[in-house]
Amino acid sequence: MARTPLSSSLDKYEVWFVTGSQLLYGEETLRQVAEQSQAVADGLGGLPVTVVWKPVLKDSESIRQLALEVNSRDDVIGVIAWMHTFSPAKMWIGGLDALRKPLLHLHTQANVELPWADIDFDFMNLNQAAHGDREFGYIQTRLGVTRKTVVGHVSNPEVQRQVETWQRAAAGWQAARTLKLARFGDNMRFVAVTEGDKTEAELRFGVQVNTWGVNDLVAAVAQASDAEVDALVAEYVETYDVAEELLPGAPRHQSLRDGAAIEIGLRSFLEEGGFGAFTTSFEDLGELKQLPGLAVQRLMAEGYGFGAEGDWKTAILVRVANVMGSGLPGGASLMEDYTYDLVAGDEKILGAHMLEVSPSLTTQKPRLEVHALGIGGKDDPVRLVFTADPGPAVVVAMSDMRDRFRLVANVVENIEAPDLPNLPVGRAVWKPQPDFATSAACWLTAGAAHHTVMTTAVGIEVFEDFSDMAATELLVIDNSTTVRGFRDSIRWNQAYFRLAQGL
Repeated sequence: MARTPLSSSLDKYEVWFVTGSQLLYGEETLRQVAEQSQAVADGLGGLPVTVVWKPVLKDSESIRQLALEVNSRDDVIGVIAWMHTFSPAKMWIGGLDALRKPLLHLHTQANVELPWADIDFDFMNLNQAAHGDREFGYIQTRLGVTRKTVVGHVSNPEVQRQVETWQRAAAGWQAARTLKLARFGDNMRFVAVTEGDKTEAELRFGVQVNTWGVNDLVAAVAQASDAEVDALVAEYVETYDVAEELLPGAPRHQSLRDGAAIEIGLRSFLEEGGFGAFTTSFEDLGELKQLPGLAVQRLMAEGYGFGAEGDWKTAILVRVANVMGSGLPGGASLMEDYTYDLVAGDEKILGAHMLEVSPSLTTQKPRLEVHALGIGGKDDPVRLVFTADPGPAVVVAMSDMRDRFRLVANVVENIEAPDLPNLPVGRAVWKPQPDFATSAACWLTAGAAHHTVMTTAVGIEVFEDFSDMAATELLVIDNSTTVRGFRDSIRWNQAYFRLAQGL
């Protein structure tokens, strides 16, 4: 069966740059509009997603046709629109109504400084984006069009940063819209937060969430050849600090070979099915020899989404975060708040999971070890042991609130961890904004999940843009958060999202 390796690269995507004008201006002015709009588009040439300039739009039908073309192409993930001159907004109604891809309204102009002494009315007619973009803003608001608005000259680094942030969010949204997720087994028994409406998830996010029997995975693992296992074990020895007892010829080497076979089988299953995310559950392991640990960690580091205990919602977020952070330092991983250090004024959170934390959170060489696991009833699993690098991070959870999905994000700072010689898992230690008590109280008030994605590659603004594209509630806990204000936001959102869905 054909196999398709997973890609998280942004190189395969395009964003189209469209410029609005009208036929009234005449051929010479429109020629200048085209030249200047091409120069503005070229000014975005250094961004991670290719910006493709399109001919100036001057009438309703060409605008509508462009929107339909954008919708039909999986490689085109969004549109940047600029009204160089005055483009009567009624021309845009059909196109904006048809557009189903993310939209960024770039409020800019061709020149940075005005040539005050040379300005005549021909100059005014050509350079009236201040005028035209206001007309465009009106019709977007009148139609209820979701968009990001970026203001400033294209040469401004802050403008480019905001456009890049939006590009990354659009890439994450496209990845979600085309994502297939394999659940090996069901959710952990009796756990509430990992449940959810998979049909609604496909409607809202485009993700296909379906279940495969664990023994289907077992069959794929059984196909791993000795030569494949030998090659992967050699890669482990080269890449990681491998515990002596796991090395070839050592007493626990078979555990490492079993872990390698699981990775080979899991990877082949995912590639043959075109899956970009998956879940497992320690309560449903079939004939697997170990709970997958090492395999899951390595696959997450390559861009796959993963959720433990059948948590498909977190698996979606991990995949989306991996795509949004493509090419940036850091990574994304399943994470879970485990325990607290409650020294007053210096509170810290220790996060981890049973085995499955991605090594993309560290630049250090992880240690590959084997240890007993008190649940699951299987052989001792192999796993990578490390601590996440210090630096800024975001933890984000997705919860099913019956009538909608809710994202909750906390801006945090990973810190240097105390020595943890007896904790044989990947982990992170962080301080949450604005402080521990406010963060925890707001998280609990929101009903946010205990499983999260931690990303050290992208910041909160990317998730804000993503939630807008997905028309999904996002509650942010950061340095501006108060418990009272957060509680009020939840109440307002309950009313807003109920009304937004219609009666």
